[in-house]
Amino acid sequence: MVRTIDSDRIAAHTGRDLLSAMPLLMLDLDNTLIDRDAAFRAAVAAFLAEHRLPDTDLTWVMNIDAGGCTAREEVAAALTGRYRDAAPREAVHALLDRGAADRVALTDSSREALERARADGWTCVIVTNGRTAQQEAKTGHAGFDRLVRGWVISEAVSRKKPDPEIFHAAANTVGMSLTGAWVIGDSPHADIAGANALGLRSVWVSNGQLWVQDSHCPTHVAEDVATAIGYAIGAAG
Repeated sequence: MVRTIDSDRIAAHTGRDLLSAMPLLMLDLDNTLIDRDAAFRAAVAAFLAEHRLPDTDLTWVMNIDAGGCTAREEVAAALTGRYRDAAPREAVHALLDRGAADRVALTDSSREALERARADGWTCVIVTNGRTAQQEAKTGHAGFDRLVRGWVISEAVSRKKPDPEIFHAAANTVGMSLTGAWVIGDSPHADIAGANALGLRSVWVSNGQLWVQDSHCPTHVAEDVATAIGYAIGAAG
């Protein structure tokens, strides 16, 4: 979905000309703004306990899921094939459709960083790969409608990061160009390669990982999204 929030709800500024003059900050959702893996892990643990399945299967399910990169259909097939009658198909689908979305949370530091960016005149837009219903549920549960200008979801625009068109869609939905924009995300391929292809500056949220790509690199590396937002604001100031 392409979603634009009423600017009166998130900033004191009014008028299209003023909005267009603001710098654009495009942020990834899963494992950048929110800890999607932690939310999904908690959902899987509850699922296993509810159906009296081995808690040692938690690692297996997380490996199958691969941080949300495995297609939903493949994960569903793996779980239904393993558990058969022990866990109804409907329960598996509920886990994959709502499990993580119902448990995501925005940290205080991330919320404060977004509020600071807004106060400094930045226009923040979420750019996320995923299914519309699931990603919309996450943004709503975490309260992003009060913190960002809008969001663009890959399923809705039929383009996935790092395709340049999804970044153009994000800029278009708030009436801006990509000139001077920043990209913040945890994926070297989807976020950082996508930014590089458009000549945009970027901050890679490492989440404790090491950068190992040779073909491209981010403008900066940060441990978490709050630090990443702070760096972008400072570098552009």
